[in-house]
Amino acid sequence: MFSELTPSDTTLPVLVIGLAVLSVLLSPKARNSDMFFAGQNALGRQPTLWTLTLSQVTTWIFARSLLNAAILGYFYGVWGTLAYAAYYLSFLTGGAIIDSLRFRHGYHNIQSFLEDRFGKAGTHCYNLVIALRLISEVFANILVIGILFGAAGTSEYIWAVSLFAGITLLYSMLGGLHASLRTDVAQMLIFLAVLAVLVALVFTEGLVTTDNVLFKPFEWSEPGPVLLAVALLQVWSYPMHDPVMMDRGFLADRQTTRRSFMNAAWISGLCILLFGGLGIIAGAQAMSGEDMNAVLLRLLGEWPMFLFNAALVISAMSTLDSTLSSSAKLVAVDMQAMPASLANGRLVMVLFMLLGLAFVFWGNKDLFSAVAVSGTASMYLAPVIFFCLWGGRTDIPLWSYLSAFFLAVGGAILYFTESSAYSSLMGDMHKYTKLFFISLTVLVGGCLAFAIGLMGGKGRQIQRSAVAAPL
Repeated sequence: MFSELTPSDTTLPVLVIGLAVLSVLLSPKARNSDMFFAGQNALGRQPTLWTLTLSQVTTWIFARSLLNAAILGYFYGVWGTLAYAAYYLSFLTGGAIIDSLRFRHGYHNIQSFLEDRFGKAGTHCYNLVIALRLISEVFANILVIGILFGAAGTSEYIWAVSLFAGITLLYSMLGGLHASLRTDVAQMLIFLAVLAVLVALVFTEGLVTTDNVLFKPFEWSEPGPVLLAVALLQVWSYPMHDPVMMDRGFLADRQTTRRSFMNAAWISGLCILLFGGLGIIAGAQAMSGEDMNAVLLRLLGEWPMFLFNAALVISAMSTLDSTLSSSAKLVAVDMQAMPASLANGRLVMVLFMLLGLAFVFWGNKDLFSAVAVSGTASMYLAPVIFFCLWGGRTDIPLWSYLSAFFLAVGGAILYFTESSAYSSLMGDMHKYTKLFFISLTVLVGGCLAFAIGLMGGKGRQIQRSAVAAPL
């Protein structure tokens, strides 16, 4: 049936326009800062469980993630896709982080917690890392759209990137976080329908076989299993440096928040595995010189490939609006760099969009590099979580925190230069093997700095008495 249908060159642009119109219609204009920054509706009510859950899922199943999961499956088999899916255990560790931060220690954001423990230096380091994270998210999701519409530098590429960025910025500025939550639900339901059709097509074509799924054997030295080990090292700190996830942990009561994180973990992990499975099957069936899209086109036909691209468009749009909302909250509310007004929030959105576009046109085009670099930099937070947040220690000295921070940032820079062929200090081993050793060093080194700091003397005295938030 699908072989008789051929989507025209205008079908995907029409889809983008249709999604844009739907998103604008679903985006009520924010009337106050609580709607724009805190996601409350016009009556001041918190989001429901499934609104929060679907928003969590769709903001983490972004276009870069889907493409990364498929590409890793294409090159490294089921172990590559499993490695990427392992990052979605972050919902479990992230839920535990939020629960401890809000309901054990009584803080309303991470910055306040870090400032009480480590002073202004604690928040400055954190804000730098998450600002770079947000810019990388804007960059990566816009980049995927450009890739779908044309080669870099072509007029099609430039128009697609510019129009997509402008459309998403428009409806994001209308309603802020409340609008993002509303559009996330609609976009996620559409994405799930598209994914279900794709999976059904793969099964009906008889492509799901043991030989296809396990075409890459498990060997500890292979990139897939190595990357899986990296994910299991980074997953402890990864959620804390993702403001999109963390922001959604402060919107609802304790029970709703806990359940939303747990539901988001299994739903998002399953979606990533299913979408990554398309890349696995393509890798098993690939001929010499064929790229993943060419294989999928040969196996499934043009219409299913349109659905494949449609899923990327939907996920890119849903993630980008949430990233812009978190950017506004970071600068105006958490950093308090300006009054938390609607005008200032919208101004910040424009600024982050422009920075993301700058990286698209002049930055690195390796999609996984942004994940690996930011994930490595975030690992300085692991000892903060282990010792201060979960361990309850308030006597960690500032030098321990800064040591962990600079070690992690140094590791992130080292991986970037090694993976981009700017340096070869670590020899000719595979870049994921390098990433594993860097991540292990950063994690162990940071924890050692905190442990030694505990033995060396008192840390900063807590200036406030945090009262546990109500259950």
